Amino acid sequence: MPIRPPALDDRRFQDLVEEALSLVPAHVPEWTPRVGDPGQTLVELFAWLVDTLLYRANLIPEKQRLQFLRLLGVTLRPALPARGLVALALDDPSPTPVTLRALSTIQGPVPFETLGEVTVLPVEAACYVKRRPSDSELATLGPILGALPQVYDLRGKAPSYYVTTPVFADGAVPEGVDLARDTVDASLWIALLARDADSVAAARASLGGEGTTSRLLSVGWAPAIEAEALKPEVGRSVAVPHVFELTTLRDGALEYVTLEMVADSTQGLTRRGVQRLVLPSLSTLSAALPADETDPLAAGVGDRPPRIDDPELGARIVTWVRLRPTRRLDSLRVSWIGINAVEIDQRVTVRSRVFGTSHGGPDQEHKLPGESVDPESLVVQVEENGRWAPWAAIGDLALAGRDDSAYQLDAEAGIVRFGDGVRGRVPPPNARIRVELMRAGGGVAGNLPPFTLKSFEDARDVSGARVDRRLRVIQALPTEGGQAPETLAEAERRIPAWLRHRDRAVTENDYRSVAAETPGVALGRVEVLPQFKPHQRRSGVPGVVSVVVWPQKAIWQPPNPRADQPLREAVRAHLDERRPLGTELYVMGCDYVPIAASAGVVLRPGAPRDEVLANVRDALRRFLWALPPGGPELAGWPLGRSVRQRELEVVVAQVTGVTEVVGVNVFTLANRRWQLAEGDPGNRAVELLPWQLPELLAVTADVGEPHEDPSRLPNPYDGGGEIAIPVVPEVC
Repeated sequence: MPIRPPALDDRRFQDLVEEALSLVPAHVPEWTPRVGDPGQTLVELFAWLVDTLLYRANLIPEKQRLQFLRLLGVTLRPALPARGLVALALDDPSPTPVTLRALSTIQGPVPFETLGEVTVLPVEAACYVKRRPSDSELATLGPILGALPQVYDLRGKAPSYYVTTPVFADGAVPEGVDLARDTVDASLWIALLARDADSVAAARASLGGEGTTSRLLSVGWAPAIEAEALKPEVGRSVAVPHVFELTTLRDGALEYVTLEMVADSTQGLTRRGVQRLVLPSLSTLSAALPADETDPLAAGVGDRPPRIDDPELGARIVTWVRLRPTRRLDSLRVSWIGINAVEIDQRVTVRSRVFGTSHGGPDQEHKLPGESVDPESLVVQVEENGRWAPWAAIGDLALAGRDDSAYQLDAEAGIVRFGDGVRGRVPPPNARIRVELMRAGGGVAGNLPPFTLKSFEDARDVSGARVDRRLRVIQALPTEGGQAPETLAEAERRIPAWLRHRDRAVTENDYRSVAAETPGVALGRVEVLPQFKPHQRRSGVPGVVSVVVWPQKAIWQPPNPRADQPLREAVRAHLDERRPLGTELYVMGCDYVPIAASAGVVLRPGAPRDEVLANVRDALRRFLWALPPGGPELAGWPLGRSVRQRELEVVVAQVTGVTEVVGVNVFTLANRRWQLAEGDPGNRAVELLPWQLPELLAVTADVGEPHEDPSRLPNPYDGGGEIAIPVVPEVC
């Protein structure tokens, strides 16, 4: 039986009343208690008081348990802030740039702050690619394309036709634009636009800097990361070799100036972030005129920027910036790119605030002016001899020396603890304690959809002065990653595993538990494949551990959850610090095998047909789902477990309203067509390898026989050999 601590006293109000009244004949035989009698009312009053005391007494075991957790040094995990990437724009006609300092506040449903310095230049961006024309476009333009080599005098060179296509004009593209596959030059072109045609010269002069000071162009980058099957994560992603170039004219010929990069939080275009580029001098920018001004026929030809046929837009172009890889790539997908970009997160900054006064005793605790505190930014100072002296954070005060000016932080609660004079110094009596700098906040409220944040609440320049210019925030991407602080119940469920592995990954369960505790990511499932080397598909390799992770997903609809690159990197970085030295660690996503299913059933008389068939489809999706409550054991479909027709029939038979299962067909994908799985009729199965899971891409359910092709349902209006012909009315 389970171990449950007993209540110190399990009597309740009614038990106390009945016990007191049962003693009346022995002590007061002349009194007969009745409902409404003043004596019985007093008995009930005292029973209520005793019941309240017993409730408080029964809390003693919980208090002792919580005190035990404090002795273990276990604290609740703080909330995690949502993070995002926004572009900024000036909404006034002034051509003067504005440089904002870090930690400027953006107005929104919850407060956000900028994470870095950003120079807001008086230009906007329009992004274009030289897209390859589709087959239908080539067929339509066939007669014209045949004459273009003569018009442009290609002199025997093979033409590479393209269509100037704007991208990201309406926001981010979740599926991304593949620069390597979908364009003729593997490049993304950014047109820097002035407010209007009359402002081009002033904008160009502003970009050129002042004297010896160069302007910085902040380019935001958001890759469309695809989770590749069984791609192991060994360490930080390999940077994409690339270069940003600016157009210029030299002796009438178009040339490109390479822009120097001074900061890069994208880690070489492998993750969302900002690259800061140094713009050249005004003399170089002054020569960066559109190439079609001198030769309209040459506009967009060869290595020139894409042809722009809108004269109003072309008149606003200040210059072009080109992003291109420096070596051939198979794929380079981008979801969004913008200028004047800066990273943001959901925190609030507190500066120079006194939050406590020392009473001179040991083991002092003081509450900070905030919760879910960022330990990296916290600066605590204690007033000593008329000045503010900084004290250092330490993970455990038991490790502090007698003379160490140290404190221990409970980040979730926002509490700092000081030593006792033996393990860490005691702050002097009556000394004030303040935070010189603290950032705190976070939670799920910061996960906002695109275009929610639109303006600044408090924008400051590098000198700290408030910026009065009108600034517009362009939030093309959602803010993500916000998580609520850990609850006490969640911590108590986590502690047994923590006591077993002690923050070290040795056994298979250790790897599973430690990976699930990775901060900043929401994992739906973790599996461990011991002695499996993923890129070789080889098992039984000593010293190798492969961890398979899935992100959370609430609905049972394809596509199945896939771990993208940042998630795998975060899990691996968390595990890498806790693995044995000689262990070869890989963190990977799941390898899905596409399947389909078609069920034929007989319904109970009177059962709602559409509702029951929808429930059949949902039951199959849920049963084959990768995350809980999928699978036969409600823990997600087991890795490597075959999908058998007989099991699916049992699942369908359990749906309310189904009286008989005519059959269930299981299909696999071969040459882009669904084919029945191998095996005898009635006992077909899809065999999976130990690192694979099924992905149910198509599922149908109907009354009668199951369908032979799950991608094509029978059309009840298709018959009689009739052909639909449109009727065009006569127009006078």
